[in-house]
Amino acid sequence: MNRFEYGDSRFMPNEAYVRRDTVVRLYDGDTKTNFENGELILTSHRVLWGRPGDISRGNTCLSLSLRHIVFFEEENPGPFSFRSKKIVLHLSEPAVDKMPGPTDSSLYNYVKLSFKEGLDSNFITQLSDTIMRRMWEFAPATGLIVPAVRDNQESAKLLPRIKTRTGIIGIERSLQEKQKETDESISLAFQDLTKLMDMAKDMVAISKTISAKIRERQGDITEDETVRFKAYLMSLGIDDPVTRDAYKSSNEYFQQLAKQLACILEEPIKEVGGMMTLTDVYCRANRARGLELLSPEDLLHASRQLAPLGLPIVLRSFDSGVMVLQIRSHDDNAVVDRITELLKEKGSMTAEDLAQSEGISVLLARERLLVTEKHGKACRDDSIEALRFYPNLFLEEISSE
Repeated sequence: MNRFEYGDSRFMPNEAYVRRDTVVRLYDGDTKTNFENGELILTSHRVLWGRPGDISRGNTCLSLSLRHIVFFEEENPGPFSFRSKKIVLHLSEPAVDKMPGPTDSSLYNYVKLSFKEGLDSNFITQLSDTIMRRMWEFAPATGLIVPAVRDNQESAKLLPRIKTRTGIIGIERSLQEKQKETDESISLAFQDLTKLMDMAKDMVAISKTISAKIRERQGDITEDETVRFKAYLMSLGIDDPVTRDAYKSSNEYFQQLAKQLACILEEPIKEVGGMMTLTDVYCRANRARGLELLSPEDLLHASRQLAPLGLPIVLRSFDSGVMVLQIRSHDDNAVVDRITELLKEKGSMTAEDLAQSEGISVLLARERLLVTEKHGKACRDDSIEALRFYPNLFLEEISSE
């Protein structure tokens, strides 16, 4: 109830009458108040509540701004209940500059309107329509005060009516309007996207031209500018991506693509421990290539060319079917020794524990644990909780003997 203010029941010039209901009681949350058997006026800007006759005479009443209503719902008392139907108004926090009202504080963020003579089915539709229009934002109710109206006929003479839509037809029209607004927003978004793609194509074309000049050392480009611009291109990830249409045969295309993959992925793979799943490689490679996206098939074919070409990274397939790119100098024995030490230190580990400890993906952590198990340095406990690995104590017993 602390969102209600004492206000003048006379309307402002921009405020329009919507409807009037009688024998309405106010609840502060779930608590009954003494504000009962009053009349409720819904306008384009406010909900007004007053004793019978007070609003029509222009006396002071309770006023709730519609901008405070976050959402509302109907509280149905049930088929066998004799309680009156209620509308629950969920409200935002009270404004700092709030005018005095019936109370300064409340335990609730919602109020209820109880209709003892029955809830008119049109009330919900008109309230929803009024809130969606948000007239208080476009036409603030300020200025001279207009006398309050008593009924719909008088409001039609004095004030512009708010168009209300009720029933199935009203709902269909509302949905059609929302669909139209959505279509317009999507059209604008696609226009912006088209402009962005056109600009990106121009950017790629410019970068290719300058890259060609750098390779051929033509034009007025100094050595320092060459190094600096090359670094910019590498950081942007648009340094002449290899494309299929630039080569006569698929084999030559995949070989050149493999060389480029090795160039851009060697350092990132080293930074993550010497191994990267093919799915992560796919994301990184396409992010670096900009608009010239790779297909998963092309990436796989190019990855298979890494080893025959003697490049610093190679394709590896685990027994489980997981495929990774790893540094050629990657040593499984060193990995197994590292995992064995961690298992002795921790006592036991799951793939999630190892991933968190080493800063790698859970998938790679699981494969490393399985490789350690394959080398006989770990034992597993496969339970309903998780797949947990332990150090192989049998090796210690054998060595102690």
